[in-house]
Amino acid sequence: MLYVQRHLHKIGSSITLSSASPLSSSQWFSVLRTAISTHNLLLGKCTHARIIVSGSAGDHFLTNNLLTMYSKCGSLSSARQVFDVTPDRDLVTWNSILGAYAASVDSNDGNAQEGFHLFRHLRASLGSTNKMTLAPVLKLCLNSGSLWAAEGVHGYAIKIGLVWDVFVSGALVNVYSKCGRMRNARFLFDGMRERDVVLWNMMLKGYVQLGHEKEAFQFFSEFHQSGFRPDEFSVHLLLNGVFEVNEVEGKWYADQVQAYATKLSLSDDNSDAFCWNKKLSEYLRAGDNWGVIDCFVNMNGLNVDYDDVTLLVVLSAVAGTDNIELGKQVHGIAVKSGLDLEVSVGNSLINMYSKMDCVYFAREVFNEMKQLDLISWNSMISSCAQSGLEEESVSLFVDLLREDLKPDHFTLTGVLRACSLLIDGLNISRQIHVHALKTGNIADSFVATALIDVYSKSGKMKEAELIFQNRDDFDLACWNAMMFGYIVSDDSKKALDLFSLIHRSGEKSDQITLATATKACGCLVLLDQGKQIHAHVIKAGFDSDLYVNSGTLDMYIKCGDMANAGVVFKSMSAPDDVAWTSMISGCVENGNEDQALSTYHQMRQSGVMPDEYTFATLIKASSCIIALEQGRQLHANVIKLDCFSDPFVGTSLVDMYAKCGNIEDAYRLFKNINVRNIALWNALLVGLAQHGNAEEAINLFKSMKSHGIEPDRVSFVGILSACSHAGLTSEAYKYFHSMSKDYGIEPEIEHYSCLVDALGRAGLVQEAEKVIESMPFKASASMNRALLGACRIQGDVETGKRVAARLFSQEPFDPAAYVLLSNIYASANLWNDANKARKMMKMKNIKKDPGFSWIDVKNKLHLFVVDDQSHPQADIIYDKVEEMMKTIREEGYVPETEFVLLDVEDEEKERSLYYHSEKLAIAYGLISTPPSITIRVIKNLRVCGDCHNAIKFISKVSDREIVLRDANRFHHFRDGVCSCGDYW
Repeated sequence: MLYVQRHLHKIGSSITLSSASPLSSSQWFSVLRTAISTHNLLLGKCTHARIIVSGSAGDHFLTNNLLTMYSKCGSLSSARQVFDVTPDRDLVTWNSILGAYAASVDSNDGNAQEGFHLFRHLRASLGSTNKMTLAPVLKLCLNSGSLWAAEGVHGYAIKIGLVWDVFVSGALVNVYSKCGRMRNARFLFDGMRERDVVLWNMMLKGYVQLGHEKEAFQFFSEFHQSGFRPDEFSVHLLLNGVFEVNEVEGKWYADQVQAYATKLSLSDDNSDAFCWNKKLSEYLRAGDNWGVIDCFVNMNGLNVDYDDVTLLVVLSAVAGTDNIELGKQVHGIAVKSGLDLEVSVGNSLINMYSKMDCVYFAREVFNEMKQLDLISWNSMISSCAQSGLEEESVSLFVDLLREDLKPDHFTLTGVLRACSLLIDGLNISRQIHVHALKTGNIADSFVATALIDVYSKSGKMKEAELIFQNRDDFDLACWNAMMFGYIVSDDSKKALDLFSLIHRSGEKSDQITLATATKACGCLVLLDQGKQIHAHVIKAGFDSDLYVNSGTLDMYIKCGDMANAGVVFKSMSAPDDVAWTSMISGCVENGNEDQALSTYHQMRQSGVMPDEYTFATLIKASSCIIALEQGRQLHANVIKLDCFSDPFVGTSLVDMYAKCGNIEDAYRLFKNINVRNIALWNALLVGLAQHGNAEEAINLFKSMKSHGIEPDRVSFVGILSACSHAGLTSEAYKYFHSMSKDYGIEPEIEHYSCLVDALGRAGLVQEAEKVIESMPFKASASMNRALLGACRIQGDVETGKRVAARLFSQEPFDPAAYVLLSNIYASANLWNDANKARKMMKMKNIKKDPGFSWIDVKNKLHLFVVDDQSHPQADIIYDKVEEMMKTIREEGYVPETEFVLLDVEDEEKERSLYYHSEKLAIAYGLISTPPSITIRVIKNLRVCGDCHNAIKFISKVSDREIVLRDANRFHHFRDGVCSCGDYW
């Protein structure tokens, strides 16, 4: 504790001395680094508290170092808390939290899964990643044995052009070889341009551990012929790891290796540094980074002289430990010995700091180097590009040119990656393109692919096509980039044309090609062609590849073929949470919400944890079927699994509660969400409109503006709808005109529909018709249908005739048009005209959509139609209806027979009103739920005036709150009063 107080006292002194100016982040940084190096969590927490009190908590640099501190001190939960409350997360922030999860993962906990969830969230939220992002994710894959995740990262690395980065491809080779996937490891290994002895030994170890003796010996021979020198580790691994050599060829290989081993022992370089360097290298090759450090400490303890090779090995090991303080100490040793002046050591220092996301320190090393080579420049350009410093990366490239250095393909690939993320990156990319043409680097596959990526992301497919067409040889990476570029540019047909050309030319596709082709089919909804590609996937042997399967699954879902989607899903040996979420989302998108919820339960039983996207999709399913109790259970799971802070989940929950009739919980939830975006505000605004809470909606709209949230198209749909439900026609006009005047948003047909609806409900039917005639586009059928409904309510026969005629021409087989026209005539006692409208329906074989209502009791839906006798408890329900009607009659209820649009006696009209579907549903709710529970009923059509009046009385005599959602809005009945104020 005294140690903590002493360090905080130093900070306190600096605060006192500089109280006139804000405390710089470097002073906090110093103490945080002390906490990291000493693993002192208490010091770190105290410093964190002081940072908050001082008002420096919003500093990105400090936030990222706080994440690192908590990670190094073993407090992942604290690191996550810091991350969750960080509003504007940059790439370094995301990389830091991923590093924290990578550092804490083991095979026995759920940290790996959560780390993968964060990685997917990063891709959705920020879009851009770099190799420093992939480093902790691949470490998660390795330590947790998650091969499926490694395959996904592999596919993603190909997609963003990082798969052939030495660091990324090397890490993937390590994962695949240790997981027994030597075919995948060898594919990557063969494609790498830079391979060192460590990588050769890694591959060799993989063959030996799998018992592939012949392949191991053959690979050793290739190793020897490559120009690299197999070391003692290689020989020891092979001779001690292979136990049986039965074939003649195998014995010959074994003899050759033994002879090589004998020759290896004749080395005449017995200097101390050489011997120690060999030992250090052995630890490094074995992946034992801390073994390297301990050996180096012993070397120093024995006063053995070290050289630049020693530091190269040690710095490589330190980079693997992700321990910045240790790296600084080795850096200090390099400076003290003068070896930092060696270009190779300086480059290793840049590489080490870059891998630890400390681009600031990497730049300091770069600036202090007396001599720079192209590797130095390339490392720094790439480091900045991958750390979110795109402008700095481009600036370095310009400086390189001023130094009269000739950039190579690695230089251009790195700076082009930076350009793809810059707003004005296209112009710079064009200049780099010209430079690549002049220097001949345009012929390089990596450069061409990077240029295609930049142009396609900028929507300049003509330029991308020009580069692609000028390629002399077939390069699959370029073809894949072009295919993906066409999809991004909404021209998926050309992507499929390219795929067909690859197939016809006899060239082989990889998993990226096939996944991209299936994506194109999904975008175009080409089911037959998608099935053909699926067949090709099976034939090519990629049907077990998770990345390809995910693409195929997505294609079937987008094409609405859930049966085949289910087949693909079941064929996955171990579907990840992305596949499960895709399946759930497919069920929702294809109108099978119940199956979506069932699939979720299967997902939980399989042990796969849902993520934020899973919950957002499931909550949407609950909204669609108005399943409030299901939604509440999902809300509880969201809190339990710590997904509530996700803005998508929060918005979905607010939307769900509003759509399920519980606007009070929606409002409470909205107030408890810290990070508010336009989607969240719109969810509540539209919800308030649906519930007819116009005053609250208008206040919310004003509050949104005062919080600096600019309303968008959806916001105006919400506020106009609120005005419509409350009869606020002047306010509706005001908001409608302010769209273009104040916000530059041109009204679309949805906004005109809201205005027409507001005027029609208010009885201004002819004015509404004039608005339709003044629109810059043709009225939709739904708009005319709404106006016809207004004519029905207002009894405007003449306008109704005109609107019905327009509706018949638009949708001649729409039953609603005929029913509404018939009801208009019937309300005016024009029975002959009403009968004619009904006969027209009969002649055209058009059937009326039946009215029905349903109620959810104990997660089971009970559906009723008028005069329904099909329910198992029908007798009890009808007795309850009779009792209800008798009680409310005594309370003053009088049946409104004008809503029975049949030419029959009044007594028969009264009886027909008793058994409307909503009354049956409410009666069932009264006998099936406790007295304290709100009854929630949904009706597919507009509630009739008599039922609306009756339900007001029922709520009063039963002392129950009743929420009814009809085709127009929500009605909240309490103590004989409806929230709509009898205006709907």
